[in-house]
Amino acid sequence: MSSFVKNIIRFALFIAVQVFVLHQVPPLHKFIVPYLYFLYIIWLPFNTSRGALMFIAFIFGMTLDYFLKFPGLHAAPCVLIAYVRPFIVNMLIRQEGADQNYASPSATSMGWAPYATLVVILTILHNGYLVFLEWMQFGSFFFFLGKVAATTGVSLLLIMITELLFFRKEKFRTNTA
Repeated sequence: MSSFVKNIIRFALFIAVQVFVLHQVPPLHKFIVPYLYFLYIIWLPFNTSRGALMFIAFIFGMTLDYFLKFPGLHAAPCVLIAYVRPFIVNMLIRQEGADQNYASPSATSMGWAPYATLVVILTILHNGYLVFLEWMQFGSFFFFLGKVAATTGVSLLLIMITELLFFRKEKFRTNTA
């Protein structure tokens, strides 16, 4: 299966899971909201340019916003993590490392520690910006931090479960030229 078809199927599956499963779960004490959809952006191939990555993230976020009836709320954090992802990947792996020999970020291609670091940083960034956009007031800073921490914890748990259930075998590309 080609990478393009695989990413189209992932696009539809992540939107469907977020809209029809996770969005139906009532927030725990109006505090914790489970988010998994942004994992699609993390899983996009290494060779996707920053502009294309941001455009795909915008379309992905707007599609989710269309179904959830939140205009632009999820698109903004998606574009933010799409913009930041190449910087973080370049900091975490060697210059001639996984991005040259593998197709996309995963524990196999980057190693568990750099991949976990990438996922944690992008999850905190995504959830922090999303909660800030939802909240848009400066009433209680500790409530804001608590909501970001709790939502990030639940999101990381969902990402870990997803990674373990749907382990992605990355093929080592011997001909990188």
